[in-house]
Amino acid sequence: MSTTRTIYLFTVLILISACKTNNPLDELKADIEQQINAIEGDVAVAFLDLSNGENSILINVDEKFHAASTMKVPVMIELYKQQNQGLINLKDSILLINEFKSIVDGSPYKMDIGDDSDDVIYSKIGTKQTLYDLMVPMITVSSNLATNVLIEIVDAKKTTQTMRDLGAENIDVLRGVEDIKAYEQGLSNSTTARDLMIIMKAIANGTAGTKADCEAMLSILKDQQWNDMIPKYLPDNVEVAHKTGSITGVHHDAAIVYLPNGKTYVLVLLSKNLKDFDKGTDKLANISKTIFDSMMTKND
Repeated sequence: MSTTRTIYLFTVLILISACKTNNPLDELKADIEQQINAIEGDVAVAFLDLSNGENSILINVDEKFHAASTMKVPVMIELYKQQNQGLINLKDSILLINEFKSIVDGSPYKMDIGDDSDDVIYSKIGTKQTLYDLMVPMITVSSNLATNVLIEIVDAKKTTQTMRDLGAENIDVLRGVEDIKAYEQGLSNSTTARDLMIIMKAIANGTAGTKADCEAMLSILKDQQWNDMIPKYLPDNVEVAHKTGSITGVHHDAAIVYLPNGKTYVLVLLSKNLKDFDKGTDKLANISKTIFDSMMTKND
């Protein structure tokens, strides 16, 4: 074989190899990993293109995180499930009280308005409220008081089992919010990015309950009032059905994103040990924008 032909074949092989590695999804993942490296903390990313299931990016998706308020989505799913089982009716009213029992020893504790993102509900203590009217602020403004009332009704163990039935193998709903005794003993609600991706996909696909219930859940999630992560840098005409969660050093967002070009994707961003909460949140918001830009330019 001549030297010229050898050089030609070698050049062709290099070009073919370059084409094989120049995968847009690989480039996107590399870009995201670079952005994660700039965050002082631990991050997990789960991205799934619902328009094309082969497109996904999974980074640290099986690492456990404190669930924070993302656990309120499983509680919402369980509420609709038990309504369909005839166990409850979301139109039923209950007397709103502010007293709960620790899962450690049954000792009573109360929610503090200063630690809750929903201050309106505290003016309603002692009045009757429908389960639906408690469920909505549990999601949209992340009401801790409403959450604790509803968890006592549906039961944390049943909620976790429903998540297992949906295929979420590691998410654990153990208790309500602000159970300090449980927290001090390491008994906290936990999740993984993979499990939240599975749960949000089930809602998007109408398999987390009846189709009508899933549509109702999506409507509530789209009315989310905390929008400083996944939707932050997205255009106003992009619909985002999502639930956030945060405690000290922890900030999460789990979303279904509806693009104007008809594509839909699930994105879960989890973080912990954030040294700078605001800077970390902004960098996570930029990861969301990076994925959005990629999905808007993809032609598949």
